[in-house]
Amino acid sequence: MDMLAHSLPLPLAIDYSDEDRETTREDEEGILHALRHSDRVHYISLDLPSPKLRKIITTMDEQFPILERMYIESRTEGDRSLELPRTFQAPHLRHLILWRTALPIGSPLLTSTVGLVTLALGDIPPSAYFPPSYLLTQLSHMPQLENLAIHLYSPLPSRDVERQLLGTPIMTHLMLPNLRWFTFKGISAYLEGLLARISAPVLSDLEIVLFNQLTVTVPHFLQFMVTSEILSFSTVRLAFDNDFSDLVAFQLGEERSCRFKVQIMCRHLDWQVSSAAQILDTLQPIISVAEKLTLSHVTQNQSSKWHNEVDCTLWRQLFRPFSNLKTLHVQNELVGKVARSLQSDDGEPPLELLPNLKEVRYSGGDDARDAFTPFIDERQAAGHPVSPSMVGHSVFSRRRLR
Repeated sequence: MDMLAHSLPLPLAIDYSDEDRETTREDEEGILHALRHSDRVHYISLDLPSPKLRKIITTMDEQFPILERMYIESRTEGDRSLELPRTFQAPHLRHLILWRTALPIGSPLLTSTVGLVTLALGDIPPSAYFPPSYLLTQLSHMPQLENLAIHLYSPLPSRDVERQLLGTPIMTHLMLPNLRWFTFKGISAYLEGLLARISAPVLSDLEIVLFNQLTVTVPHFLQFMVTSEILSFSTVRLAFDNDFSDLVAFQLGEERSCRFKVQIMCRHLDWQVSSAAQILDTLQPIISVAEKLTLSHVTQNQSSKWHNEVDCTLWRQLFRPFSNLKTLHVQNELVGKVARSLQSDDGEPPLELLPNLKEVRYSGGDDARDAFTPFIDERQAAGHPVSPSMVGHSVFSRRRLR
């Protein structure tokens, strides 16, 4: 601290995490002392448990005129009571990431930081929820925004969001001309409240996490996607896990660079397939360009047999948007379920579903091959042969959203 007091007035960077060390009293005093020089702080990164973090951020109640980057995360999972002081301001802030640390409603911070490039608000507690209209108003002051993350901690009842939207005056459509990455976690009604009023023409990476809902309604999702750059993809992967399902789209050979991802948090396979089918139906005009679809299922929980038995009608609804699909890859225990659903219903033309399919790839050995035989024979008789091929088991690698 003595050295800081006698040093040249150069910009200060405060970067501290106690993830792999014990925070000492001297460490805390050093951070607090540096923050008192608010006119010199240009970078803040704090990753601490809530009690220690609270003591620090309560002192940040003034203007930080040259601050450009700030990352604050509470590592106390059960405590979401932290919030920035309402009087905190940083007019030159360009990157703001708050995780389990709320931004007070009414804070002038976002309206005064017109140069913001990154805004990430994660695990927003119910006490700090803001309606979509409030967020849109704040975003209207951020023409340079490139990265946006809004993650709600727990579901907000759809009726509450719908009531907020009905009571909100219709605002001018908001263009975010530089937004390239957008991730959202919450319910579909809140997401719709945003997507209905914004467009992002250069968006190239979209990640959505939806809480468990039996009915997923996102009619403006398609229009939002159509006005972005996300339409360029050829491959879709659907993974059904213990607690969620993942729908990921990307260009063939670019598995690590997904164009968009939708994760639905629900536990049972029948609910997961139903939710995925609803999303795919909404996005049918753009999903129809996909040429390859991979399906996988990981089960480690105690879901009842009843919940894991998916009606063939649901599977057929899921497949219907894939009118241009050339390759279907089905992994392991989904083989029997999918094979049965691909067989034509009584009186239905054999090419009604997946009319351009050329290849079925599957894992699981001879039993899997036998399961697809009726479908293969049916397509052969219709003059549109489908080639079966067995492949080794592979685990679908997923990158979870925080």
